[in-house]
Amino acid sequence: MNVLVTGGAGFIGSNLALALQDEHEVTVIDNFSSGARRNLEGFEGILLRADMASLDFNCLDADVVLHHAAITDTTLNDREKVMSVNCTAFGKLLAWCVEKNIDLVYASSASVYGNGPAPMKEGQKPDPQNVYAQSKLLMEEMARKAEGIKVIGFRYFNVYGPREQYKGAAASMIFQLYSQLLAGKKPRLFKYGEQQRDFVYVNDVVRANILAMKSKVGGVFNIGSGAAASFNEIVHILEEALGVEREIDYFDNPYGFYQNNTLADLAHTKSVLDYEPSFSSRNGIAKYVEWLEEQRSVSEVVL
Repeated sequence: MNVLVTGGAGFIGSNLALALQDEHEVTVIDNFSSGARRNLEGFEGILLRADMASLDFNCLDADVVLHHAAITDTTLNDREKVMSVNCTAFGKLLAWCVEKNIDLVYASSASVYGNGPAPMKEGQKPDPQNVYAQSKLLMEEMARKAEGIKVIGFRYFNVYGPREQYKGAAASMIFQLYSQLLAGKKPRLFKYGEQQRDFVYVNDVVRANILAMKSKVGGVFNIGSGAAASFNEIVHILEEALGVEREIDYFDNPYGFYQNNTLADLAHTKSVLDYEPSFSSRNGIAKYVEWLEEQRSVSEVVL
């Protein structure tokens, strides 16, 4: 199968490209505005440096597209820029997929739920509270209008894991806390660390995309671990993995809007896609720390 991965030098995209190349012909597209070339070390497929907005998709050959090219900074308030990159380019890609009868899997986000009730279900009323979340909800609305092809949107919860470190301050909270502990600093949390999030390991996200490629049914699906962990718990799990113990530095949350509690209801995803997460916060973080330590030993992780 010919698989096109957009944003393939980014966090999720690179993990997908590397996981799929043994069984499929994989083409990666990335403009490297935020992705990192080192994420594709070991990738043997086709790599195109191109911008989604100006790319002529007719030069490509694909049976399925895994679309992960996007602005992912949830704090960016430039509506025109976010909507152009996340929605206008998606509309162009969607139209090409419909014209060529190509299945499409794309990244949405649990941010569309805002501070709605948890566990969060696909059928509940969305409540996007920032430009990023609004762009993802608009993408879902655009996808619902597509006819003749299978289109699957994944509402990713808090994804973490290998190949996210290039994102710096935008990398997952788990990577930020790991870096602080490794540097001998106090881990910093918003007061008082009892906020809860559904943290999902990137390997489960990759497996969800593979299941989506095989599915006969489209729609919007939650992708999470199906369990929530408090920020305090995450610190303690990291401390155990690193063999350290430090006092937590609590500080005021500076954001006007913040999702304090997220939890994915996975009933629909399990029923339709047969998705079952393999990693809890504890064993996912342990595996991630092991990978980070291996990378650090060969000086590939810049903290």
